[in-house]
Amino acid sequence: MAEGAGTAVSMQEQTAPKRIASIDIFRGLTMAVMIFVNELDGVRGLPWWTHHAKASWNVMTYVDMVYPFFLFIIGLAIPLAIRARLKKDPSMPALWRHVLLRSASLIVLGLILANASKMDTASSGLSGSLWGLLGLIGGVLYWNVYPESQRFRGVFKSLRIVGLLMLVFVYAIFRRITPAGRVGWIDGSYPEILGLIGYTYLSVAILYIPTRRWLWAPLVWFVGLVSLCAVATLHWVNFPNTLPLYYWPFSNGSWACMTMAGVVTSAIFLGDHRWKTAKQRMQLAVVFAVLNLIAGWLLTPLGISKIRATPTWCLYSVGAAVLCFTLLYWICDVQKRTGWAFMVRSAGSNTLLTYLLPDFYGFIIAVSGALYFETHFAYGFPGVVKAVIFTLFMLAVSTLLTRWRLRMQL
Repeated sequence: MAEGAGTAVSMQEQTAPKRIASIDIFRGLTMAVMIFVNELDGVRGLPWWTHHAKASWNVMTYVDMVYPFFLFIIGLAIPLAIRARLKKDPSMPALWRHVLLRSASLIVLGLILANASKMDTASSGLSGSLWGLLGLIGGVLYWNVYPESQRFRGVFKSLRIVGLLMLVFVYAIFRRITPAGRVGWIDGSYPEILGLIGYTYLSVAILYIPTRRWLWAPLVWFVGLVSLCAVATLHWVNFPNTLPLYYWPFSNGSWACMTMAGVVTSAIFLGDHRWKTAKQRMQLAVVFAVLNLIAGWLLTPLGISKIRATPTWCLYSVGAAVLCFTLLYWICDVQKRTGWAFMVRSAGSNTLLTYLLPDFYGFIIAVSGALYFETHFAYGFPGVVKAVIFTLFMLAVSTLLTRWRLRMQL
């Protein structure tokens, strides 16, 4: 992708990057599909391809590509975010503090979502749903982006402190019963999707930031991570599958490779290389996508499975994500047609809060006991209609909260 193999080119420390609308719209569309498939997961009597493929199957469904698309979008945004942060403050220690705090914040929120169902009411005095609701409220208060206001500066600071105290409180009182029958604390074995994203973001940052000046470096890292996924799937090396994420955030390389693919795609569309026009960049992106699809096909003997995190699942997902993003780039940034995406704009720009809205809804419903819609319309076509309505409702709430300037940012 670079002018010469040995040329050092910085994507981040040039002039200010172009804003591409397709990133926010792609993120918003992915969030909408994620909400829909999560709601659809509880609906029975649907074709097999409307759910995640089972671990024993060598097949993948569209549902299995939603999480990879989200990881890919994170990679798309990483170069832009790092460039903007370095322009604001060129301190590398400050940048790494931000990376670590952002990763830790995602893990903190993820562990709340993952442990709410494990809460032991007798030991803690709170139901899991109420505990989770308090934790999310604390997270919103602490990580909300408050407007600049001298008049209410003290109020906003107090709200942030209250949010932090609520987070400390819910972690302090948490109790669960371990498989051995003992009283235990937070279970960190699975930090939910948000926590996995936090570890993946950290792992990609570890690779990308020191080598960000070389435009070709993300492609090298991408190939290396796919290779790690392949050898781990073959069990030629076993430590990636056995080490806890807080020791080895790369896992078996699958999640990180899909995020790094987003970094590569960002370099294709925003990097300083010989392919300057939109048409040339789109053609290069299509080549990258096709190469991923071919590589995925070649690695099919290793299996196709999201649950087993095989390289073919990664490469097929990356190929599809690059093609979808390229199409959106042509529609939104070349043709300048963005009005059709009004429903997902807030989900794309206020993503973390939008992600948490279904969990807020679930905790509130459980605490209130109003379970009618949870126990009805859970079979066949009526369940699909309910999932569509629920998704549109969540998007509408996200839009409303964004207009009210309620926005989370880590």
